[in-house]
Amino acid sequence: MRTRQASRDARRAREFEAFVAGAAGRLLQTATLLTAEPPDGNPRARRLLTLALAHTYACWDLARGEDPYDGARRYLAARFARGAWYRYGGVVRSRTRPAGPLARLTPRERLILVLRLYEGVAEQQTAALLGLPAEHVRAVCDRATATLLHPPRVPASTTAEVAPS
Repeated sequence: MRTRQASRDARRAREFEAFVAGAAGRLLQTATLLTAEPPDGNPRARRLLTLALAHTYACWDLARGEDPYDGARRYLAARFARGAWYRYGGVVRSRTRPAGPLARLTPRERLILVLRLYEGVAEQQTAALLGLPAEHVRAVCDRATATLLHPPRVPASTTAEVAPS
């Protein structure tokens, strides 16, 4: 009996290690985009990834037949959304703002944009995951894309450089 359990545990560990070897890089990139941290300094993204992988490992046997990457991505998105509410939604206002490439976007805009455009999740699936109407997901994605493609203009007086003498 013990050898059978040990065999199952070893197989589970090998399967999970193979999953992590194949998916951790992309999940880390997704988490980095969500947190809007620079790729070389992303402690919040690494924490999100660690939590998502730990949850995936804990549910590994229960998720037979399902795509483990999809489950890890869903958990990553849900955990980010929950954390973003606490971070930016009124509970804590004194935290520093992110400084990555998607920093101009709100956490909800980043979440929807990353799921839709980077991860390629369908609009209906994104809406179901976030509990929003599909039209709202489409509008937020369009607004976030427009914000990234057409950044607000900075007045010329603040960007003028001193000419060398």
